[in-house]
Amino acid sequence: MKYIDEFRDGDLARQIGARIAAEALPHRSYSFMEFCGGHTHAISRYGVLELLPPNVRMIHGPGCPVCVLPIGRIDLAIRLALERGAIVCTYGDTMRVPASDSLSFIKAKARGGDIRMVYSAADAMAIARANPQREVVFFAIGFETTTPPTALAIRDAAREGLANFSVLCCHVLTPSAITHILESPEVRQLGTVPIDGFIGPAHVSIVIGSAPYDHFAEEYRKPVVIAGFEPLDVMQAILMLVRQVNEGRAHVENEFTRAVTPEGNLKAQALVSEVFELRPSFEWRGLGEVPYSALKIREAFAAFDAERRFDLSYTPVADNKACECGAILRGVKKPTDCKIFGTVCTPENPVGSCMVSSEGACAAHYTYGRFRDIPIVVTTATEEATP
Repeated sequence: MKYIDEFRDGDLARQIGARIAAEALPHRSYSFMEFCGGHTHAISRYGVLELLPPNVRMIHGPGCPVCVLPIGRIDLAIRLALERGAIVCTYGDTMRVPASDSLSFIKAKARGGDIRMVYSAADAMAIARANPQREVVFFAIGFETTTPPTALAIRDAAREGLANFSVLCCHVLTPSAITHILESPEVRQLGTVPIDGFIGPAHVSIVIGSAPYDHFAEEYRKPVVIAGFEPLDVMQAILMLVRQVNEGRAHVENEFTRAVTPEGNLKAQALVSEVFELRPSFEWRGLGEVPYSALKIREAFAAFDAERRFDLSYTPVADNKACECGAILRGVKKPTDCKIFGTVCTPENPVGSCMVSSEGACAAHYTYGRFRDIPIVVTTATEEATP
């Protein structure tokens, strides 16, 4: 297949769904986590759940870069605009993420902060060139997909000597988040759900390749199938996972062979390694502190690190108590389990980050309304340890 509409063929989707139903063993349940918010969006938009048998359930993961932004990081950027007079540039889908004091980027802009929506780090650099007397800060977010363009902007700014440009780096890493979900101590509080396998992200895997997922297959005995974002991609990945579970295998398989290779994009990886290094720890909204899960700017490019330039100090901020984003990002709860879903919390008036981005689980459920009311069985750490 070479055209997008072929990957959205309803007849083929139903055929794959029938194959999944035929091969899914009736006496057991299958729980697969789609890590990426793009997959959650596709599953809701195209009604994938309606084609699956009742014993195959999909669990939302934390792979939405906007959703996992902690409040304290947004607060840092807002203070740069309101208190330090900086021009803060950010992607459009972060503009309405709730922060402290009932603020968000868009509300801070209404209060006089110079906060501008951009499409890329290159746009932020252009703003810095056009405003040489102003400090311009690019609020950099995202997984491995958006990290190389940020690295390129920093390297180019260094070569150009763009002295009024800096980056507030909030780039996070996919493999660390998956590891955290599988073994974090927080499961004692929030519980966990049985996960039989993962649908690996598409765009991230184009950059890092399929090899980094080998660890989960070998160490945790969890199969991973990397899939594209079209509905047939997702359906085929689910079928591949069912077959691995049935056969007792735990391998990394690549459904998205038209774009993903084992080694990934080596040039992009080299650029990221040149500019960034690992942070010892980073807070994720909903996941808490996750070791070695994010990047910071290397000493060689310290002049373009907004945290150093403005001597910023990070302070964690608790989420709204009524919001269930933390449990939803872990897969412990569904969006519809949240008491304020669709009432107090809507895309027009989001209380939690999962309702802001189109990749967020709550936004996808609210927009498309296609979900099956399957109860999620939560087990405690003690119950899991009981033979």
